[in-house]
Formats: sequence, C-alpha cells, structure tokens
Amino acid sequence: MRFDLSASCFADTDVRADAWAVIGADRALRWHELAEQAHAWARQARAHGFAADVPVIIRGHKEAAFFVAMVGALLLGAPFVPVDTIYPDERMQRIASTLGAQTYFDAHGGRFVSLNGQRVRAEPGAAEGTAASTSTAASTASAPPALHEKNLAYVLFTSGTTGEPKGVQIGRESVVALADWMAADFALGDAPVFLNQAPFSFDLSMYEVFGTLALGGTVVLASRALTAQGATFLATLAQHGMTTWVSTPSFAQQQLLNPQFSQDGLPALRTFLFCGEVLPVALARQLRQRFPAAQIINTYGPTEATVATTWIVVDDAVLAHHARLPIGRAKRDAEVFVDDGELCIAGAHVMRGYLNREDLNAARMFSHNGQRAFRTGDLGAVDGDGLLFCHGRIDDQIKMGGYRIELMEIDAALRTLPGAASAAAVPLRRPDGSVARIVAFVATGNDDGRLPDALYDWKTLLAACLPSYMIPSELLACRSLPVSVNFKIDRAQLAQDYRDVYLKAQRQHNA
Repeated sequence: MRFDLSASCFADTDVRADAWAVIGADRALRWHELAEQAHAWARQARAHGFAADVPVIIRGHKEAAFFVAMVGALLLGAPFVPVDTIYPDERMQRIASTLGAQTYFDAHGGRFVSLNGQRVRAEPGAAEGTAASTSTAASTASAPPALHEKNLAYVLFTSGTTGEPKGVQIGRESVVALADWMAADFALGDAPVFLNQAPFSFDLSMYEVFGTLALGGTVVLASRALTAQGATFLATLAQHGMTTWVSTPSFAQQQLLNPQFSQDGLPALRTFLFCGEVLPVALARQLRQRFPAAQIINTYGPTEATVATTWIVVDDAVLAHHARLPIGRAKRDAEVFVDDGELCIAGAHVMRGYLNREDLNAARMFSHNGQRAFRTGDLGAVDGDGLLFCHGRIDDQIKMGGYRIELMEIDAALRTLPGAASAAAVPLRRPDGSVARIVAFVATGNDDGRLPDALYDWKTLLAACLPSYMIPSELLACRSLPVSVNFKIDRAQLAQDYRDVYLKAQRQHNA
C-alpha cells in the first residue's frame, strides 16, 4: 500500500495493508489504519472550514497524529504548515498572522484549537459523532483564506535575516519530483524503513514523509526524548528494522560516541542520507568503517528547492580523491549552475515563491530555460569533471582586518587536523558587531577539555592550507559541538560558551 502523490489518494490498497506505516511517539499505525485515520482527519478539517488551497497549521512533535494530519491535508488539497513544539508560541503567532489563521491542529491533543488555546466548534452541518462536532468551545472555527498559489503541498516557514519567518511555498509537482528522484536513484529497496528525527518544521524531514508515502514504507518518528536515550534509541531503530538513516551529519557524529552505532547494532541499515550541512570527510570515513555494507548519499539543497537538488554517493573512491567532499551533480530534471560565484537552481522542484514577499521573490527568483529558478545565496564552484562544490553562505562571510573570510573554509581546514572529529570556527564580535578575532572548537569525544597531543602544533598544520589571517587565535577542545534544533552546528552557542569561560576565568583572576 502506498500514497499516490500525483493523484493525492491511497493506492494499491490490497498490498501490504497490514504493514506498519508509522511508528510514532504516541502510537503505531498500519497502512490501512493510516488511510482510515487520514480520511477521518480530512472530514474533521473540512467540518472546521478547511478546504483545497486553505493552509492548515499542524503543531506537535513526533506524534503519529502529526503524520496523519499531513496525509489528511494532502487528501483534502490543503497545504500543511508544520510547526514543531520546540518553537515558542510567539513564532507560531507570527506564522498564523502571515497566513491569516485563527486556529491550528494540535497533534498532541488530536483536535483543532484556537490560538488562545480553546478547542473550537465545527462549522454547522458537521457530521455527528466526529471529534469536531463534540467540541465545547464557545465560538465557531474560522479557517484562513485560500492562498493565491494553488495546489501547494506545504508551506514551510524558515528563519529570515530580519527574524521574521519566511513562508516557502512548495507545490505538489515539487514533492512528486522529490519522490520520483528518491525512487529512481537512491536504491532504497522495497518498503524502506526511515529514521525521522528532524522536526517536521525542518525540510530535511520531508525526505521521510514523502519517501514513506510514495514507496509504501515505514517511518520511525524519533522524539527528542527518545534520541537523548542513546542505547534505547538505537535499540528501537534496530527493533523496527530501520534501513534508511536520514539526518544532518552533526546528528550522526553524535551517535559515534555510542558503540552500538554500528553495522552489528543496526543490521538492517543500508543507506545514510545526509542533507542540511557539510558532510566532513572524517565522518564519512568513520561511517564507512562502522557500516561497511551501507551506502552514504550526500545531498545538498535549500528549503526553497524541496529539500535537495544535488547528490553524490560517497564511496571509498570519492573519499580517496577529495579532501573536501563535493555536493555532487544535479538530480534528474533539474539544473544547478554557478552565476557570479553563486549556486543557482532551476527546475520543477523550485518553490512557488515566498508567501506575501514579492520583494524577496523579485530578488531571489527568476526564469531559466523556461523553468522556475532560485538564487541560493551559497557560494559554489564546479570542477573539471562537472562536480559541484558548496563553499558556504555568501551572507555567512565575515570581514576582519580588511579581509573577507568564509567560516566554512576554516571549518574544512580544522577537520583535517588529527583527532578533530568535527570542528567549527567562531567569530567573536565587539559590541558594534565587528569581528575582533576568530576562535575555533574541535570535538575530541573526551570530557577533559584537553587538546590531543597530535594537535600541539595546530597552527603550523593550519598554515599549510590557510592564509595567516584565517588562522584562529585559539583552539579549544570539547566533547562534542552544540547543535541547533535542526542539528546544525550552533556557532552562536559556542561563542556564548567561550564568553562564559572567559568571564569565569577573569572573575577567578580578580578574586
């Protein structure tokens, strides 16, 4: 059994209907149960005024009900707007304001509620016996207006440089293209079992959502509480026969501290699917050693291009030829090219534009060979073999001492140091925002805070690949690097950690 994304309906309903579809934090659902509950959710949403092209906010974490609601929205033709509970109420209020929404679906409680937390009443004429018709709130629900863009699959809000969330509008044709690409090129096998740990409000998770639906597989929704349990987390994945690991590289790096994170501990695992940040060569090599039977797929792409656009299978030959991994080549039916040093993407998977942001659309979107195209804001290059490389963000550059410096270039050099499992360069800023100097952190896996002996002469080692103005002033060891809610390295937290240590040492000196 599977979900036909082109027709927005369940298909092959007599095939593996009793197979598991969703293993959630609240309950597990077989495919026939997913279909029944998704149709029931669509009826409930319709009773609350939702319809085709009317966006519905879904808030929760890793409940099976969250997955049901996304599928129900696809059935209804309503674009879903996923919001994880890790984000504060104020963020959801801003998203709702942008959409003109007064209600959202609470996946934890399994009901529609108003933004003030009250359960809402269904529209008159709702079917008796539905959850909507038993509501006890005083007011009738009011769905937001239909969107100008039609036939969207979802709207995902990302952080803007101004702090105001930007709504990325992804069409149904784009998710069909994503699923077709996964089926044609990723060699995931029949009915793959996906790890899903990224929040649904992080587009990386759409790999698992649409991969599970289109391929008739299973998705294991790993909550933050479960992933924090280490051995129990990995045992749960082994129990359910997880075949496809989807995460940022940083999340996989964290798991290396657990010896169960190996082919013996996860015998069914056959694919690592990475996106969201740079895949370090050192991590890829460690994974090749731990999981010799598994393929490693490194992908790249912004939220605005439906999760990812380029891909490469990182095997031993690739590792032998590259000190810094390429992002590969464009996926089928897409084009990626470099324009004035910036990576640009064209194809049917490019977003339909930012919601209510014509200024950004004019600046970032254009037409290329008759296709929608997007300027990524990423620095890029292509080598003689046609392999693409990403060299970081244009807007992630800093300026220090008159030099423009790309932090990710320093990161890449740091990761070549012996014993540096992962690393990050961190700019320390003055009160006026200018950069005073750069410090660096390396993750060693140890708690003693000491640099390995092999790093005694780290500045000399870095000088072999970096100009002097890019070499950090200090190198600090830590057990692991902090990551954001999307499991990307958190430079801001590292800067704060450094300031805390500096202030503590200063107070002790003055005491």
